[in-house]
Amino acid sequence: MIEDNLILTKIKAISDYQFGPDITDALFTKDTDVRVIFSRNTGKIKHIFDGEKLLLNFRPNNGLFTLTFHSGQRIIANTVKPRLRVVVLNDVAEFIKKGRNVFCKHVIDIDRDLRPMDEVLIVDENDDLLAIGRLNLPIDFILAFDRGVAINVRKGINKSKI
Repeated sequence: MIEDNLILTKIKAISDYQFGPDITDALFTKDTDVRVIFSRNTGKIKHIFDGEKLLLNFRPNNGLFTLTFHSGQRIIANTVKPRLRVVVLNDVAEFIKKGRNVFCKHVIDIDRDLRPMDEVLIVDENDDLLAIGRLNLPIDFILAFDRGVAINVRKGINKSKI
């Protein structure tokens, strides 16, 4: 039991560092049924589940998490737009859902606290989750440029098993 608490404390500390305490609170509520899968080779954290739903993946190469659609939905439900989000035009929503990258000219709002290489949620103007990706450029560049890839989309909602 003590070891489980230490692991959960470590997971929450990484989440606090990467996303902030408000996101950690949204991901790990008192109702969250945390289950951790460890790598057979290294014994390190690999996946974090909420019951049967994948909540986060751990990337050992940089020591940070990648978001999933389940974690994205929890963040959207428990934070105010545009926290951890990139808002795109509704006109390009179908392309983004298919896993296409987000271009600077399609971004209409963005969390100003984000930095390049941060995990982000891509949402439409109605705050509906479209995809998950990684920020490619600084915020000022994204808002100033009419060309270029702003976010590399890792997975669109139409290409996933929810």
